[in-house]
Amino acid sequence: MATEVTVPVLGESITEATLGEWLKQPGDPVAVDEPIASLETDKVSVEVPSPVAGVMGQHAVAVGDTVQVGAMLATIDSGDGAAAAPAKAPEPAATATPAAPAKDESGAGYGDQPGAGTSDSPAALSPSVRRAVLEHGVDPGTVKGTGRDGRITKEDVTAAASSKPAPAPAAAPAPAAAPAAGSGRGEERVRMTRLRQTIAKRLKEAQNTAAMLTTFNDVDMTAVIEARAKYKDLFEKKHGVRLGFMGFFVKAATMALRDIPSVNASIDGDDIVYHDYADISVAVSSPGGLVVPVIRDADQMSVATIEKTIGDFGKRAKEGALKMDEMKGGTFTISNGGVFGSLMSTPIINPPQSAVLGLHRIEERPVVVNGQIVIRPMMYLALSYDHRLIDGREAVTFLVALKNAIEDPTRILIDL
Repeated sequence: MATEVTVPVLGESITEATLGEWLKQPGDPVAVDEPIASLETDKVSVEVPSPVAGVMGQHAVAVGDTVQVGAMLATIDSGDGAAAAPAKAPEPAATATPAAPAKDESGAGYGDQPGAGTSDSPAALSPSVRRAVLEHGVDPGTVKGTGRDGRITKEDVTAAASSKPAPAPAAAPAPAAAPAAGSGRGEERVRMTRLRQTIAKRLKEAQNTAAMLTTFNDVDMTAVIEARAKYKDLFEKKHGVRLGFMGFFVKAATMALRDIPSVNASIDGDDIVYHDYADISVAVSSPGGLVVPVIRDADQMSVATIEKTIGDFGKRAKEGALKMDEMKGGTFTISNGGVFGSLMSTPIINPPQSAVLGLHRIEERPVVVNGQIVIRPMMYLALSYDHRLIDGREAVTFLVALKNAIEDPTRILIDL
């Protein structure tokens, strides 16, 4: 008897998703709650678990198809997966051998071939891991997974590639193939992921709706750098997390938001919604692009708790394990382009929020202090804001309050 697997409820206001990849192929053994497919939504990737144990049946949709909540994805047949797998093995050998090259050459089998390998390994490959496997030429069967439930991560593939120098000589003939392809200029057309489509839509919506303006300031990072250097070892020993700069900025931002409530507000029709809490959205990198999980009640947290939360977000974003609820809401956003080397930028508001703070790289520059030219580690700050709600005076006041707290971290300690 077959059991239908349907698209689960994906979250508030989300009615459809795109099938990102199949983690199980027909004939593969399946355990209860074992992921069989990955769905891409507007915000995160969601794994679909099997409701029963058995053998993977037929796929009802193909990779790249858009599916509605409640639609059937596949069937799970009853039976012992261990016994079913050998029965499945002779069939591809007899019938699928001629078809395999056609799939490889056309690219139609790209989504199926890595998936077929997952039946030989306990780890299912995510899209980012597949790309890494192809780039580095690593056999996933030889890679030990360190991710959740023993799954292979992109870092595992990179580490495996760097630890085996032997394939390097074998890769030397690859340039010989280049002249054959060098006769023409190639192109590759790749469909935008649902996440990238949503990012594009929301950013353009923000530009079309808000009266956006950006104001700048710079901050002397000397005091924070000295405090971090002095206490980072004790901090990590006590709290189990490294002391970074984001903890200082998030805490300083929550204090400035309290003093300038319009920066923490939003527009809803003809109303202004003021928030007496600070839910700070922080931009972190994921295989599909930047995602923005939310630190709830950041104004009530210590610097240590903020650092732990951000570290956890970053780790799970790389693994594709962020949850829907963690992406919702947020009253103010902080984006740190400095980690990528950005000197200055004009960040775009994350609707329905009314402001976003952009952090940039720290570099030594000559500045005048007490009439003397000295070299200090300086950072540019950028606040993009919706001028419909926030006046220039309020935006500048916010940045000055943030600057004062960073240049004199004692203000954060005594809540000044």
